[in-house]
Formats: sequence, C-alpha cells, structure tokens
Amino acid sequence: MDLTSHPLVVRARRLATDLLVPEAERIDQEGVPASHIEAVKRSGLLGVAAPAEYGGAGAPPAVLRETAEILAGACCATWFVQTQHHTPVQTLARGERAVRERLLGPLSRGELLSGVAYAHLRSYPRRPVRVRREGTGWRFDGTVPWYTGWGLNDVMLLAGVTDSDEVLFAFAEAREQPGLRASAPMRLAALTAARTVSLELDGLWLPAEAVALHTPYDRWAAGDRVKTLATSPAVFGVAEAALSLLDDEAAAPLRSRLSGLRDRAYALADAPVPQARGEERGVAGAEGAGHGPTVRGAVAGEGVDDSAGEGVDDWAAERLAVRAEAYDVLRAATTAAVVAGGGRAMALTSRAQRLAREGLFLLVQGQTAESRAAHLRALGGAPATTGEQER
Repeated sequence: MDLTSHPLVVRARRLATDLLVPEAERIDQEGVPASHIEAVKRSGLLGVAAPAEYGGAGAPPAVLRETAEILAGACCATWFVQTQHHTPVQTLARGERAVRERLLGPLSRGELLSGVAYAHLRSYPRRPVRVRREGTGWRFDGTVPWYTGWGLNDVMLLAGVTDSDEVLFAFAEAREQPGLRASAPMRLAALTAARTVSLELDGLWLPAEAVALHTPYDRWAAGDRVKTLATSPAVFGVAEAALSLLDDEAAAPLRSRLSGLRDRAYALADAPVPQARGEERGVAGAEGAGHGPTVRGAVAGEGVDDSAGEGVDDWAAERLAVRAEAYDVLRAATTAAVVAGGGRAMALTSRAQRLAREGLFLLVQGQTAESRAAHLRALGGAPATTGEQER
C-alpha cells in the first residue's frame, strides 16, 4: 500500500521536516516544549486512529504505523509523548459511555492530549497502585513508577488493581491535586526530554463517571500480552533515520534487512489473533499501541483471554522472533551511524549519538518479562522464543 500521498502522512512529513528534525538535538537536551505539542495537535495526527464520528480520521493501522515511523525518526522524544495518546483514544472508543461522551471528541480532534499510567499493571501480583471503592467513586493509592509527558498532557488514563483482582482504568486531570503528587523530572540516558516522572497517589479520588474500563485482570493481561509482542514502528523509524546518515554503499545491506523485517512485522500485526470466547468492550494495552489490529480487533483485548491457549502461544513465537531481529538491525544501524560520524558523533549536537541512545530506549520500551526473556535468548544465539509464555 502506497501511503505517500495520504493526507496524514503528508502532514507528518511536513511536521518532521519543518520542525522536529531541525530542533531534535536541542530538544534532546532541553526537553519537549509545549509549542511542539501544539504543532502535533494542529496537525490532526492525534486523531489518526480515532473514530470519524468523534472527529478523528479513522485511518487504518498502516497509516498510524507510517506516521509513527516518521515522527520517531525525526524526534523520538516528541513521538513518545504523543504516542501515549492513542491507547486512551482506543480505550474510550470501546469504553464506558459517560467518559466516552465527555472526552473522546476532544481527544480525537486533538484539543486535548492524554498520557497513560498503567505499565505497572504488568508487575502483578504485586499491586503498585491499589484501587478500592469509596463513596460514589474510586480511591487510588500507591506509586506510578513511570509517567511520560508531565506538564504537557491535559489528562491521563490511570489504572490500578482492586482487591478482587480486577483492573480499573479511569481518567484524571494530569496535574497535581489532592491525592496526586509528581516527582521531579527524571534524568535518563535517553528521552529525558519526554518529561517522565513518577506519581505518588495517596487517596486520589475519581468519580464513577471517570471510569473507562473495569475488567478482570487476567482478561486484560491476555490482551496486553498480545499487544506487547509487536515490533514498534518507532524501531523502524529510528533505524531508517540512522541509515540516512550513511553513504549508499554502507546503508544498502542494512536497509534491505530493515525493509524485509518491516514487511514481516506489519504482516504479523495485521494477521488475525487466535480468538477465545466472549468479547471485551475495551481493553487498554501497550503504550503507544494501535499499530496492528488494535483499533479494529482482538489485539485491543477483544475476545482474547487465557483460554486462547496454545494458539496464542504459537502465534506469539514469530512475533517475538521478528521483534528481536528488528532490534538487531536497529543496533547495527545506529552503531553504523556513530562509526561513520567518527569522533564528531560523540558531541551532544550529533544526530548519530542521539539516535543511538534512542535506540537503547526502544530496546526496553513496552518490555514485558516474556519479551525480555525472548530478546536475551536471541542475543545469546538461541531462538527468540521457546513457544511458552514467560511468567
């Protein structure tokens, strides 16, 4: 599918060329400014996968992937802040009516930007964030270890686990308030610019009307597992940006591998997921999700649970292998860019060193115990997966 002329792809390229690429090294050191987020909002890219009836573009997953590659290759920090937004949009599209009617329109039209605070759910049976009923709403207590986009996001999709082993997702304003306090921004090896903090929750109360999803943990986890097996389009975007710093002779073999892996990864992303009985109205999953059937089908949690069993495990094996191989090409591409740059690549003003550090970040972004184990096996020369789900 040739997406070159798609309006959102054109806008993404214009945004990258006119703003993100020229400013990327400065932003890497100083932080993503509100003006970058306003430019993303005006572009319409926040609504790429949002329902048309709520003001979004309703574009197919291929368009979301293409625009993600462009933005990540231009400025990974800006991409990472805005990519959080797509999961809340998808969750609202299938979620509870009250919060959907209040927020889905503004989020789809890019009037508001949402962050996400739920990666800690993957620590279960530990419960870093606990939720319990209090009056007519819900009380959140605990610590969100990672929250990206603080000071840039308007709202956040926050999740915790109840005493009855259910996950509850609700929307809150992304600001300090009674029961919610943010740490100082973290200094990280890469993407410090994305304004990541931890959040302390001490009796944060949200009304029932803020709840988007309430479902058994096991059901949510099965859908999340499938989503986290996919290779992020950002991997291809950053790798391609690194290859653009090489001469044609040096880039050609790596670009050929990258192209083949992209085709395989996206074919797998679009493939049907082994289905189980039932259907979930809306399940939040991996950060920046929506790169495969997540908008339309089972990767969003629709009809996937542990009873899918061996079918999902077999389906997962190839995805883990492709993901590990894509990381290998990303490493080679960013390393080649540094080598080609010589000593100059060590300067913080060098694009090569920034892309290399962003590549390191992508190795762990959206990582789970299963994907980590598969990647370590691949690094050791073994098959990326044994076909058995890691626990």
